[in-house]
Amino acid sequence: MILQQTADLTYLPKRIVSLVPSQTELLFDLGLEAETAGITKFCVHPQSWFKTKDSIGGTKTVNIDKVHQLQPDLIIANKEENVKEQIEALAANYPVWLTDVNNLQDALQMIEDIGTLTGKSAAANTLINNINKAFHEMPEMKMPVKTGYLIWREPYMTVGGDTFINDMLHKCGFKNIFSDKERYPEVNIAQLQTANCQLLLLSSEPYPFKQKHLDELSLQLPGTKIILADGEFFSWYGSRMLQSPAYFKQLITQIQGIN
Repeated sequence: MILQQTADLTYLPKRIVSLVPSQTELLFDLGLEAETAGITKFCVHPQSWFKTKDSIGGTKTVNIDKVHQLQPDLIIANKEENVKEQIEALAANYPVWLTDVNNLQDALQMIEDIGTLTGKSAAANTLINNINKAFHEMPEMKMPVKTGYLIWREPYMTVGGDTFINDMLHKCGFKNIFSDKERYPEVNIAQLQTANCQLLLLSSEPYPFKQKHLDELSLQLPGTKIILADGEFFSWYGSRMLQSPAYFKQLITQIQGIN
């Protein structure tokens, strides 16, 4: 079944399968080494788990048979990152906690919920407090910078106003020029030019933008400052958020003179 509230799980899970990289890292930071039985091939943090934990395939290509072999008593999934049909198939056999994270507050609630589900509420609350403190201490931009954020190439794809990445851009003082769009729309160079894009961030994931792509775009957008950005700090909504403000501070310092 898909759990609707934390009270629906009447026991502390001993065999957890995580289908989401950022939530896998959260399980590690909550101290759930023994309880975590399986992770995806994209769960690269921590490295020790990536090398030793049983892999159940990709976030959108879950190997159901491997999950059955692990016999989990809790599966942690995400509405956006996982495939609905696969989650429903798993929920027919195991309790599934399905998260839906679109902003910082959603992410903090997710951390609290997983802390409750796994008996790690104290560690989760400490993490939440530290994340809040880190974001509160971030410097503010003097003026919002008109920003584009690309997550894919051929075709170029960006982030809309209803995404977690958009909220992170907002926290930095970056004005997402495509905030009027939904989810992850396709865009082109002409749209970036028309929107007067001052700053273009090329994410390291899911498409691994490199310097050669930056150079190519620089020729097409000569008036735009273009930076290769670490996508984990913008899109991972687990304990990685504790490190995000320090990274954002570096970015803000780097571009303060843009406006």
